[in-house]
Amino acid sequence: MKQDGVKIIVKNQKAFHEYFVEERFEAGMELYGTEVKSIRAGTCNLKEAWCQIKDGEVFVRQMNISPYEKGNIFNRDPLRPKRLLLHKREIHYLSSKVQRDGYAIVPISIYLKNSRVKMEIALCKGKKLYDKREDAANRDAKRQIDRVMKERNVRA
Repeated sequence: MKQDGVKIIVKNQKAFHEYFVEERFEAGMELYGTEVKSIRAGTCNLKEAWCQIKDGEVFVRQMNISPYEKGNIFNRDPLRPKRLLLHKREIHYLSSKVQRDGYAIVPISIYLKNSRVKMEIALCKGKKLYDKREDAANRDAKRQIDRVMKERNVRA
């Protein structure tokens, strides 16, 4: 998917299954050169990733960026915490929501925007098991409706 300088590298589909996404934010990432090259090659994983606010800074934890194959000694630890670059007022807003209202900050996607690596993070509330079942039922019903509509349009 490419639109006005945006190329999505990886999406976190598990986040949409586990959480209700309330608000989204765009954040820059503090990375080293070999990490950027590895991300451009598409070798990163967001499945287990989560964000933490510590000392007025936001860090993404458990995000796996595989070592760059030609990086030799310059490669970093794949699971090291990476600092996210946000405005101070955004960090304060996120911090207050997480502490007061029980929200979680979850990485949604990593993409290139005009050759810069950006991460979309979201303020999320956890889903209960019955919410997940309801979403699955809605998805199946929509798929069924689309299938029937396609059959009817083809025959008509």
